[in-house]
Amino acid sequence: MAKPIRIALIYGSIREGRFCDTIVRWAAREIDGHEAFELDVIDPSPLFPAPTNAPPNDSAANDLQQRLHRADAFVVATPEYNHSFSAPLKHLLDSIYGVWQAKPVAFISYGGVSGGLRAVEQLRLVFAELHATTIRQVVSFPNAPEQFDKQGHPRDPERASRNLSKLLAQLWWWASALRQARQEEAYARVS
Repeated sequence: MAKPIRIALIYGSIREGRFCDTIVRWAAREIDGHEAFELDVIDPSPLFPAPTNAPPNDSAANDLQQRLHRADAFVVATPEYNHSFSAPLKHLLDSIYGVWQAKPVAFISYGGVSGGLRAVEQLRLVFAELHATTIRQVVSFPNAPEQFDKQGHPRDPERASRNLSKLLAQLWWWASALRQARQEEAYARVS
């Protein structure tokens, strides 16, 4: 069997009481069930401590950069805030350069009526500038709190699992192809 694809599942929100916890826990359970993937759940909250006079945690930033660098692919769980994605997610993307290049990115979005799709469309533009490839398939949860029960399970688990399986199949294909291409020639040599 081929070496598993290393997926970094990234929280797109750092808000206290965030619904992102429910989305990420569900996605992590689903992804863990696939032998083709090795999962690393990444919560960027430690990079954004509560306002104090304490300096930023450089060791947390270095650890995060190394974990992102090791990933073959990314899944971003993003909310939609004011027709866009969160400022901390943008900060993360802008702060750690090079780890995104020649790697695929997939999205699980959530929000109100749009299900976070406006945030995804804007993230596609940002990831294109970071030399990443975005996957067309999106798992979207409109009116997200209504889509999950109190235990954090989707009310329509078959539909949610089917959509995520399709996303993961596309992500696996792109991640496998791009990993092989990066092994043959470093992307930095052509960018």
